Amino acid sequence: MNDAGWYQFRKWLEHFGKKFGRVTVAVNPAYTSQNCSECGEVVKKSLSTRTHVCECGCELDRDHNAAINILNRALGTVGHTGTWVIDPNSSGDLASTVLDSGQEQPRWVVE
Repeated sequence: MNDAGWYQFRKWLEHFGKKFGRVTVAVNPAYTSQNCSECGEVVKKSLSTRTHVCECGCELDRDHNAAINILNRALGTVGHTGTWVIDPNSSGDLASTVLDSGQEQPRWVVE
């Protein structure tokens, strides 16, 4: 995706985040698939390597590992200003968000 595409995508996410009372956080995706989501070690791998395997014992799909790292970066940005919640979406899957204090209380709170 070119830079203009990512910019539009980010603006779209921010718009719908505001519309539905959700906080959106942009994080730097650099090294998210290389850093171990368990111990933080850098595990170099080629793009063709689809599984993240670390000496600490963590073994995940590289995209799953990257998603955890992105989530942790986002939570590190807003973790002190909101409440982390998990609520079921219409498909029955779990969706997560951060609520500002002062908003309606969620059904489940992860502490």
